[in-house]
Amino acid sequence: MTTLGVCEWVEPAAALRGDVFAIRHGETDWSLAGRHTGLTDIPLTENGRRNARCLGEALSKTEFTSVFSSPLQRARVTCELAGFGARMEIDSDLVEWNYGEYEGLTPEEIEDRNPGWLIFADGCPGGEDPDQVRARVDRLIARIRRIPGNVALFAHGHLLRALAARWIGLSLSHGSHFLLHTSTLSILGYHRGIPALKRWNARIVEERRTS
Repeated sequence: MTTLGVCEWVEPAAALRGDVFAIRHGETDWSLAGRHTGLTDIPLTENGRRNARCLGEALSKTEFTSVFSSPLQRARVTCELAGFGARMEIDSDLVEWNYGEYEGLTPEEIEDRNPGWLIFADGCPGGEDPDQVRARVDRLIARIRRIPGNVALFAHGHLLRALAARWIGLSLSHGSHFLLHTSTLSILGYHRGIPALKRWNARIVEERRTS
């Protein structure tokens, strides 16, 4: 994971046009504990709120045509604290994977129940399967690609990993290769017209200054 200091990042201005800024929501108690958080609507921690404001500072000089958020509060509040609440449009296709019977469980607890389980290949009993998530992500990508200029997405870990894989034409199962932490910025764009990942899993943190 790349860490960028002083609530800022550097990218040539000419490269910003038509990019998708994929922002994973800030920290929650469940993300700290490693518990799968799908549709459970839990708040950010204070650290998560602080990092969301820092993301806003980093993005303050970037112009966005559209700003979309998952309806779940951890994404919505991240968007609001980042300064985009007035422009936020809720898009249900950005909601996190429905984990069904695995909601709230840690990877170790799921492994005990179902050895070798991998969400991008197996889906979740009582929740969504990979084809259902792929359909949501493909629908989202089709909409985004019709929007001129930069687009910001405030969403969730597994959803954005699936989005990255599908953006560059890979199967949904390849989402397992894109690790993504909370309070991070990733940028999806193009290279010579070909969909590409321009930045991934960059955490923007406030520089701690001492007197």
